[in-house]
Amino acid sequence: MNKSVRPPASLPSERATGTGFAEYVDDTGEPDFEAIQQSPEFKLLRKRLLWFIFPMSAFFLCWYMTFVLFSAYDHDFMSRKLFGAVNTGTVFGLLQFISTITIVLTYRRFARKKLDPQVDTIHELAGVGKE
Repeated sequence: MNKSVRPPASLPSERATGTGFAEYVDDTGEPDFEAIQQSPEFKLLRKRLLWFIFPMSAFFLCWYMTFVLFSAYDHDFMSRKLFGAVNTGTVFGLLQFISTITIVLTYRRFARKKLDPQVDTIHELAGVGKE
């Protein structure tokens, strides 16, 4: 679980620079982050992230607002007994937790399959080693 971290190189000549962004290194040997941000690889990463985040956020906001509106305006529906002391409002409340956990696990899987390889590519091009 613990990763050993290499201290930064003290001289610019000791720093590794990736082949993709090698021409975008400034005087100190640091990568030019603005150039990396404008690169097609970084734009693809942002596009993939936004295509996941916005629809999932919209879905969850609609689902949450449905719960809030039913709770505020349809007391008869939310207080309907399903079994024992459990009513519809309790089930909707528990489903909020389940949907949140599902979204987190879905994002984790999406990030592992789609985002992390793209981040590794950008790191490689920028000369940032995985140690």
